[in-house]
Amino acid sequence: MPSTHKSVVIGGGFGGIAAALRLRSRGHHVTLVDRCARLGGRAQVFEKDGFTHDAGPTVITAPFLFDELFALFKKRREDYFELIPLDVWYQFYFHDGQTFNYGGTPEDTIREIMRISPEDVQGYKDLLKQSQKIFEVGFVQLADQPFHSLLTMLRQVPALVRLKCYRTVWQLVSHHLKHDHLRRAFSIQPLLVGGNPFETTSIYSLIHYLERKWGVYFAKGGTGAIVRALEKLMREEGVEILTSRTVQKIEVQDRRATGVRLENGDFLEADSLVSDADPLHLYRELLNPGKHSQLFRAKERMMKSSMGLFVLFFGTDRTYPEVAHHTIWFGKRYKELLHEIFHGTKMPEDFSLYLHRPTATDASFAPSGCDSFYVLAPVPNLGAEIDWDKEGPGLRNRIVDALDKTILPDLHRHIRSDFFMTPKDFKSDYLSHLGSGFSVSPVFSQSAWFRFHNRSEALDNLYLVGAGTHPGAGVPGVLCSAKVLDRIPFS
Repeated sequence: MPSTHKSVVIGGGFGGIAAALRLRSRGHHVTLVDRCARLGGRAQVFEKDGFTHDAGPTVITAPFLFDELFALFKKRREDYFELIPLDVWYQFYFHDGQTFNYGGTPEDTIREIMRISPEDVQGYKDLLKQSQKIFEVGFVQLADQPFHSLLTMLRQVPALVRLKCYRTVWQLVSHHLKHDHLRRAFSIQPLLVGGNPFETTSIYSLIHYLERKWGVYFAKGGTGAIVRALEKLMREEGVEILTSRTVQKIEVQDRRATGVRLENGDFLEADSLVSDADPLHLYRELLNPGKHSQLFRAKERMMKSSMGLFVLFFGTDRTYPEVAHHTIWFGKRYKELLHEIFHGTKMPEDFSLYLHRPTATDASFAPSGCDSFYVLAPVPNLGAEIDWDKEGPGLRNRIVDALDKTILPDLHRHIRSDFFMTPKDFKSDYLSHLGSGFSVSPVFSQSAWFRFHNRSEALDNLYLVGAGTHPGAGVPGVLCSAKVLDRIPFS
């Protein structure tokens, strides 16, 4: 690629950052533009009254994908940020008060299963073997492969059928495990990427083995430290970074993008464009719909977004040392609640939660003698009839009540400096269609070839990375989406 080639990357999430670095390593002149004041996309950092909060992904797996970005420039990731392995990856808290610590070695997990349901030990071992088989195909062979041709998809069908990937994650887990608590614990993986385990193909159960293979980590200083390190690397290597700028329109001539027009009127010329924006926003707002084929327009109209997220950030003026770094707090209902989240039109009466306590690993997130938290509740996206200005404060109070009565006793007396985000904020801050938390939902009909392609059908020099394109959401997924670009010739 000649050194005069100009690439513009729209969006500074992990997918956009990884794409910018990979293009720079190929000799492109790269400009990355993002609407937020800080890079990171959903991986923003909020600070209030001495408390620090990572707003985005807090579970780091497959760290080699970060190592690769530094290695492109003969540098070491360890020289930029530190990853701390966690012994307990998640503590599951169930509505009956029972807990299950997941993580560490397979023997650690088996001991926990023995405590809850000895008859499920062999089933867990069989589930892990099946997850590894799916991982070898779904991640090792396909995660960084372009799926622009239907033939590519069809060639994978025999292997996927042999692995029975037509089953849902819940069906796969239930085949191996009998105890309801364990079925819940080992079926939540799709929720980490925006999917309903009762609807998402079991290919996403590869996440279980992915965690087992490389472990689960937390970056010292938080996810924000990773973003700052990658920003430093980009600046060292000559990537131009423009923040607090929003792309208003992609300028097009014939079947090629000529650049992007910003909301302030500035024009950034480009020989190629890479979009890390929500694909539904990209195609509906930034491009002229007349440029799309009839097949693509039909596909785009049928695309469904993932669920929304309600995220409550707060500090406490005491510590809770018995609370793990990551806690999955289950309400009484599971399947019924998930149906209401993904298909309902109103606010569910109950919830399940993900609680993040970074001070369990890094005390710098809070003043001395205090803890920092955020709690995330999956909720319907903006396709539902929910007035978030009204419902947001009520949901905040119900969550605090539930935590006060269970794992955070006396929270009402000790909570400090709280604030929250709703799907309305995801739409306004990140231009996420319907305020979804994970872009396009990862059901089978929206995976691989059926998902938004990494090379656009609309323009010859437009490319896509991020949660809404192949292979999907989650930090490993969006980093792999940028790897796909290495296999695509740029025109």
